[in-house]
Parts: sequence; C-alpha cells; structure tokens
Amino acid sequence: MFSKVLIANRGAIACRVIRTLKKLGIASVAVYSEADANSLHVSLADEAVCIGPAPAAESYLKADTILEAARATGAQGIHPGYGFLSENPDFADACAAAGIAFIGPTRAQMLAFGLKHTARELAEQAGVPLLPGSGLLDDVAHARLEAARIGYPVMLKSTAGGGGIGMRLICAEAELDEAYASVDRLARANFKEAGIYLEKYVTAARHIEVQVFGDGRGRVLALGERDCSVQRRNQKVIEETPAPGLTAEQRASLAATAVRLMESIAYRSAGTVEFVMDADSGAFYFLEVNTRLQVEHGVTEEVTGTDLVEWMVLLASGDLRLPATAPQPRGASIQVRLYAEDPAKNFQPSSGLLTEVRFPEGVRVETAVTTGSEVPPYYDPMVAKIIVHAETREAATDKLIAALDATRVRHRDQPGLPAPDPRRRGVPRRAPDHPLPQQLRLPPQHL
Repeated sequence: MFSKVLIANRGAIACRVIRTLKKLGIASVAVYSEADANSLHVSLADEAVCIGPAPAAESYLKADTILEAARATGAQGIHPGYGFLSENPDFADACAAAGIAFIGPTRAQMLAFGLKHTARELAEQAGVPLLPGSGLLDDVAHARLEAARIGYPVMLKSTAGGGGIGMRLICAEAELDEAYASVDRLARANFKEAGIYLEKYVTAARHIEVQVFGDGRGRVLALGERDCSVQRRNQKVIEETPAPGLTAEQRASLAATAVRLMESIAYRSAGTVEFVMDADSGAFYFLEVNTRLQVEHGVTEEVTGTDLVEWMVLLASGDLRLPATAPQPRGASIQVRLYAEDPAKNFQPSSGLLTEVRFPEGVRVETAVTTGSEVPPYYDPMVAKIIVHAETREAATDKLIAALDATRVRHRDQPGLPAPDPRRRGVPRRAPDHPLPQQLRLPPQHL
C-alpha cells in the first residue's frame, strides 16, 4: 500500500481523490498554481506544493515540475484525475522512469485509444460494431469522395482531442468545403495529431457509455452503463445510470462488447467505452474509449457501492483483487454539472468571487468551492457536480429537483437569485450532433 500519493490536478476532482486517500489512510499531496493558492483542494491535502503561474501550460501541464514535487515530498504514486495529464502517455512514461506509480492505464493503452481513427481499428479487430466511416483524409477532395460513399449527413471529426473540439455536422456537399477548412484549422491549432476523418451521422442518437475496470492481466469488469445524451456544445451536462428505456438484452450486449474490447488489450485501471445508439433501431456503434476516470463516475459509484478511485489506487499499489463478478447496480443515480457561466452571453465562463455558496444536505456534491472562493478565469468553469441516488428514476428525479431548488451560488456581479425552477425552464438544449430523444427527458429537469 502507498503511504503518500500526489494528485496532479485541481478543483473538484482533486478534492474527490483526497477524500478516498484519507479513507485509505494515505497521505495526500496537492499541487496548485498561483491562482489556486486558496483553493479548497490545497487546504484539504496533507501537503501542498506550488507548481507555477496561473496558466495551465505553466503549472498543471508541466510534467517535470509535478514529478519534482512528487520526488521532493516522497510520493509513491500520482493520481492524474481527469483532464490535464490524465491521458498523456509521455507523462505515464516519465512517472515510470522516476520510479513513481502512475495511477491509471499503461502508456501503450493510452496511445492505442488516444486517436479516434486508431481506436476504430482496434474496435473493428475486436468485433465491435462501427458506424460507416473513413480513414484519415488527405484533403477536401478526398473528404468529398468519402462523404459521397458514406452518404450524408456525416460528422467531420478530429482524430485527437475531445469535448467537441474539431467536430462538424455536414448535411450536404455544399457545406463540406467550409466545414473541412474549419475543422482542419481547429485540429492543427489544438492538437499535436491534426488528422481528421468522416463518420456517418445518426439522426436519432443517444450517447451511451459503459464503465469498465481492468486488472491489467486480462480481466475486465463492466460496472453498468450511463446515458450522457444531454449535452451542450458537445459537452455533457446531465448523466444518469442506468440508461433509461433499454432492454435487458441491450444492457448485456453493451457490457459484453465493452469488456471484449478492453480485454483484447488487457486494460488496466478505470476506463469508459463510449457508444452512439440509434434510438429508432436500438443498434449501437463504437464511438471512443476514455482511458481515465470520467467526470460522471460518481453516478456509477452510487448505484454499485464501489469507490473507483480506491480501486485505481489499490491496483496501482499492487493491493487490489477484483471481485469475481461486477457489483450489481441498485436504484438510479443522476448527476448535473454546475458551471460558472453567463447564459446572457452564450454561456461564456464567468470568473470572480463567489459571495454565497450553499448546497443541500442528503445528496452527494463534488465541489471545490465555498463562500468566498474565487473562480479563476484560467480553467474549466465547472464548480460542482450534484449527484442524487434513489430506488427509482422517478424518485431520483424528484430528489434532484429538490436539491437544485436548495442550491444557491451567488456571484459578486449577480443579484444572487435562487436556482431557476426546472419546471419552468424545461430541458437544456443539446448539442446538434446528439438530438435529445423523448425518452431521455427528465420531466422536469434543468441546468
């Protein structure tokens, strides 16, 4: 068992990891930028090390500085959380070279699934159903030929990255030239690997993902599926488990398919296999693999009674033996993400002082903010995840509404109104590449 672990992250996920380390009796080391000196994760950790100025490129993405902090404090392992260095194979390699355990998958596994077009190849080899698509495109003329072969509408995607960066829906050939130039420009500006490819667009789409955990020796468990179809600008905003409206056969097939893919590479640690499901036919197709802990992992923990962070830490330290079978989910869990954004300005991030922060009792809240916290302008503006669990989906929905009604987050430049009544606001608008099917509406729901 480790005696000390460094968390190479900030905010809510750093606080989340520290909570599990305390439960395990493992000392925690936080790292922080100058902008995060007063952040909650810094005060919760047993030790804290400043790693540089506010910009992430000069702090949370500086692998050498983080490794030096681990060496200086005697940390035996590094948990990367999500984002930042969590899916960086070079960082995993550097940890190994320094004799420090990277609490996550192997470099080879991150490389295998790090690019979407190579992930598609692995999925095809494992017999996972795929949407019609292309390989990497040479130019717009090549894209035109491939789009005609696949049939419109199509999605033009960057092979690297995530979060909707470098994705465009194309409904007709006349849209292709401008879309290709835009996605190509974004890919080159944001990613080391700038390749782009085409994939068939599913009109009535649901975003379903399967939580997996592998022991690195060939055993992989599936811990149920999550529905993440409610999105804005390709970013998930509401996630729930179990996915509503699926048959037992569909659930079993999704789980078996995810396990088969991840067993094919002897996957190690927590990961997620994502699928797009055709709501009309019920058929599902491979989308991508996330080789890290997901933002929405908490809903799976709520229904299975597991602690995925604990499993990750114990596996990396050599102290985990996976159960013979995956824990059976019980009840339903829903998560909403709370962002510091201004809806009057197209949901632009809204930084500044929080003069009141009040969350309800009796629900799980993952956050790093309290009254008096500063939301810095340098990072993702998510300030909290509100997670509810109940015996049924209907009861979970009612519990979520009550929790949102009781939530107060006041910004110094805003009048401090209570959270909007979800019964008046309706559902959040979804990203254009994933239309919201009727069965996914949480009546009523809101962000």
